[in-house]
Amino acid sequence: MDYEKLLTDTAKNLKPSGIRKFFDVAERIPDVIALGVGEPDFKTPWHIRQAAVDALSKGQTRYTSNAGLMPLREEIANYMKRRFSLEYDPSNEITVTVGGSEAIDNIIRSVVSFGDEVLIPEPSFVCYAPLTELAGGKPVILPTYEKDGFKLMPETVKNAITKKTKLLIMPYPNNPTGALMEKEDYEKIAEALKDTDILVLADEIYIELNYSGKHPFSFAQTEGMRERTIVVNGFSKTYAMTGWRIGFACGPKEIMKATLKIHQYGIMCAPTVSQYAAIEALKNGDEDIENMRQNYNMRRRFLLDAFESLSVPCFEPKGAFYVFPNISEFADTSDAFCNDFLEKAHVAVVPGSAFGASGEGFIRISYAYSLEHLKKAVERFEKYIKR
Repeated sequence: MDYEKLLTDTAKNLKPSGIRKFFDVAERIPDVIALGVGEPDFKTPWHIRQAAVDALSKGQTRYTSNAGLMPLREEIANYMKRRFSLEYDPSNEITVTVGGSEAIDNIIRSVVSFGDEVLIPEPSFVCYAPLTELAGGKPVILPTYEKDGFKLMPETVKNAITKKTKLLIMPYPNNPTGALMEKEDYEKIAEALKDTDILVLADEIYIELNYSGKHPFSFAQTEGMRERTIVVNGFSKTYAMTGWRIGFACGPKEIMKATLKIHQYGIMCAPTVSQYAAIEALKNGDEDIENMRQNYNMRRRFLLDAFESLSVPCFEPKGAFYVFPNISEFADTSDAFCNDFLEKAHVAVVPGSAFGASGEGFIRISYAYSLEHLKKAVERFEKYIKR
């Protein structure tokens, strides 16, 4: 049987994730230090795990409402109001999803038709362009640069808008750069969108991991943007709950009604036990967030100081848990650097080019790992570059 003929051109042409490539190789190296996957090294806090255990012991293992348990949606609404002064109706403006990734997929498929254009800042997480292509849309890449703090510039948005533009992705705090967009930055983007009907997907999965000293600010808080913005968030990064696969989306009821139908047919509902754990996280997890944020900030400072001492240029991240050093003096491409670094130093990091062409010349290092691992990796990095 000729399977190539059976596969769609879209599926065949999708590029595999550049993040996973190096870790498939790294798994075969005994003493490798892997600093690439964006997964907290913390265990899910015990009181959250206990809530899941209690749910299991009570036999709470049946399907929930497609949109998620009402108590969870109510807690999400409370969280959005408490942290960002945003009000959402839990009955029709909030959907609980299988991680933030499913929410992003559902939103794109809900609003993007064949030929529609989606504006995607880069460097950014790897899923936006492939999901746009799967929906029949056209990714329009908006490069960001270190000289601008890897922030999305309003003139870049203005110059990219056409009659076919349907959606703008706002992925801040940013993966892989750690860049942060603040209130005044968002206001400039809002001005660029004025007099258009362009929707905004605000991927704010890292919003609580903020090291600027300012209170986190959601794009939907920007004047005039709440009615055109769908906010995506989740529990993976903030509460160290990656394997629980639980996220959520908040937005105008008309948009959420459409995304819910896709979720309904494709997923049914998010994992029930994970939903009960998420309720506990939102109710009693603020201290956990702060403890982890402080630990990440310590690791962030360690890496920035280490790169400075080695005279390696490194953009200072203000959010998420990644650093994005410039390694262009050591190799022709970031891909070549990462391959050689893995082979000779047994350290796995991700090439910046995996996150878009404007990431070329950089590497992404996750500091969602122990300080001990980071210290060993820096020692190996120093020996490697001195060769």
